[in-house]
Amino acid sequence: MLRGCSITRFICRLLVLLVLVVPVAYAATAKSDSIVVQDPQYGEVLFYFYQEDYFPAIVRLLAAKQQQQLDDHAEDAELLLGGLYLSYGHHLEAAAIFERMLADNVSTEIRDRTWFFLAKIWYQRGYLDKSLHALSLVEGELPDNLQREALMLQAQVLIDGGNYDGAISLLQDWKGRTEWASYAKFNVGVALVRSGRVAEAQALLDDLGSLNPFNDELTALRDKANLALGYALLQDGQPAAAKLPLQRVRLEGPFSNKALLGVGWADAEMENYRRALVPWMELRGRDLLDSAVQESMLAIPYGLAKLESISQAADHYLNAIEAFYEEINRLDRTIAHIESGEMFDEFLLTDPLDSTGWYWQLQELPEGPEARYLFHLLATHEFQEGLKNFRDLTYLGKNLEDWQGSIDVYGNMLETRKQAYDERLPRVEGALARADLDGMVDQKLEFDSTLNNIEDSHDWLALATPSEFEMWGEIAGLESTPALRADIPEAEEVREKIQLLKGVLQWQLERDFKDRLWRIRRNLNDAGESLVATQRSRRQIDETMRNEPLRFAQLSERVYGLGPRIDGMKTRVDGALAEQRNFLQEIAVGELQAQKQRLDIYTVQARFALAAIYDVAATEGEEAQ
Repeated sequence: MLRGCSITRFICRLLVLLVLVVPVAYAATAKSDSIVVQDPQYGEVLFYFYQEDYFPAIVRLLAAKQQQQLDDHAEDAELLLGGLYLSYGHHLEAAAIFERMLADNVSTEIRDRTWFFLAKIWYQRGYLDKSLHALSLVEGELPDNLQREALMLQAQVLIDGGNYDGAISLLQDWKGRTEWASYAKFNVGVALVRSGRVAEAQALLDDLGSLNPFNDELTALRDKANLALGYALLQDGQPAAAKLPLQRVRLEGPFSNKALLGVGWADAEMENYRRALVPWMELRGRDLLDSAVQESMLAIPYGLAKLESISQAADHYLNAIEAFYEEINRLDRTIAHIESGEMFDEFLLTDPLDSTGWYWQLQELPEGPEARYLFHLLATHEFQEGLKNFRDLTYLGKNLEDWQGSIDVYGNMLETRKQAYDERLPRVEGALARADLDGMVDQKLEFDSTLNNIEDSHDWLALATPSEFEMWGEIAGLESTPALRADIPEAEEVREKIQLLKGVLQWQLERDFKDRLWRIRRNLNDAGESLVATQRSRRQIDETMRNEPLRFAQLSERVYGLGPRIDGMKTRVDGALAEQRNFLQEIAVGELQAQKQRLDIYTVQARFALAAIYDVAATEGEEAQ
């Protein structure tokens, strides 16, 4: 009834919306549309998100949240987590996040869009009350396309909930001649039929069934309108009026079988059985799984009997009984195959676990006796969602097995690091024992004291280089030579030269004294800073040596403690997987049992009709004698 986009498309739109919610809200104040990733962990999450790998994105997002690594993207991450939960069908968890985050932090426009998409999600999951509640939280006007879709969604929820008058009141004043107007008219017509107002519905559905469609979607809608009107008139006792809309249904369309069956019954109601046989004979060669085809196999001999073609009617009843019997046997074999549980494993073998969540779609059916029935099963939303959940649980189980295998790898890595630490620790302790840091500090302080004394006494000779100090010693040695004490001109001349050399050397030493003093003091300061850094490093080494065993113990506890947790999660997943398998089996077997029950009823009817024909034939034979 309701025109809607595929679940994949609107989930994609919702996820993109959620990623952009907070940046758009910020743009109003920051005047910027760009998204700047400030936390690298959030960037990693976005990488997996845009690759559509939602499971690793969820794992990394939850891990980053637990370790408080998303301070700069807390709100963005929370909304993204809601979208990721939604991609796995966890609508309740997602809704809790949205209700909490969208209360005050975003604009009305974004909040209204989000509630609209949540309403669609809840409708898909069958929560009609929650869907209506979400629609009631839309405060402003949505964009035109979404506003029309929201009204149609609300009407569909009302129809599914049995509130036909509410749906009619909501849609009857729809303006325009768009596709949405056609869907509104159809939904109003259906609501009128279900409320027993066939005469009012006839004009709407007849007008819709006569439209000239410009796309396949409207063509299918036209067929649905004609089919709905035809059967409504049949049930209202107007077979002649019902034929026209039923004959307008395309013979190649998905509704042709029911239309052909209805046309035949309309003629039969008017006792024109020869004309009724024409559409019923057309149905005889079509897929027996269709209930309309099954019913036609009983309708044909019924019409022949009415035309007094007793022999042909009996043959057709026998053919129907045989066809039903063969189909029942195939159904029994298929039910047994499904109950064995092998069918769902074949789904996984046919389609590898390379994607999960609502984006996954089955590409091809597994081969086997049940394949011909799977088209009908997969047409149901309930089975599709159950199959997706089954695949997701299998994917989770596989991930847990991989993680369980990683525990041994991490354990080996930890033991290797601990062994390397234990091997290096004695060498480090020996090196630390040889390093006399306290003696170095005392020596540095002694150097500082000596330098201060040199500076205070202006002892320029103390800062002389080895060569200068050697030269000064040679000059002092020459001064003390006994021969130079003689009172002769040559000795006097030598004494003057020695004094000159001594004066020049002293002048050079006094000239360079301050510079040399500054350099030595700078080097001593650098040495002091190095000693302080060395002492700090020593304390850190000592702290590490004390803490490293505790750290290894904590890491060992974390690594080896994950094993029991993963085992517990595997047990939960295995239990959920078994429940989901049983759920799918119940759906599949229930659907096939319903088909089998219908065939059993048709078989009984055919047998009774055949027996009645034989009785009539026997009675006529006795009368003829």
